[in-house]
Amino acid sequence: QVQVVESGGGLVQAGGSLRLSCAVSGRTFSSYAMGWFRQAPGKEREFVAAISWSGGDTYYTDSVKGRFTISRDNTKNTVYLQMNSLKPEDTAVYYCATGRRFAAVRDLEEYDYWGQGTQVTVSS
Repeated sequence: QVQVVESGGGLVQAGGSLRLSCAVSGRTFSSYAMGWFRQAPGKEREFVAAISWSGGDTYYTDSVKGRFTISRDNTKNTVYLQMNSLKPEDTAVYYCATGRRFAAVRDLEEYDYWGQGTQVTVSS
């Protein structure tokens, strides 16, 4: 049984930083891409960042480029999202998901196992 568990969310002031972690068990973690997504109240879930199986390729949505960094540690079966210079519009529930293949992609449909999400709230 695959388990995906996010942690690290919280309340932070605008301009602050948070690091999200996502631990995966029950799967060969190093064989698959990983992705971070977010969903704000009243909005659809959207892509934030993705990383390939090896960590060699990363992709970001335009609104977080230069502020967020996705990384992974295949020895710990964990993927991270370092979020700097946070803005109130970054407020959302952040979800981690395992990819269906090794390449990093943006499409939600290409991710199969999802965590429960962690709340990130940025105050102005």
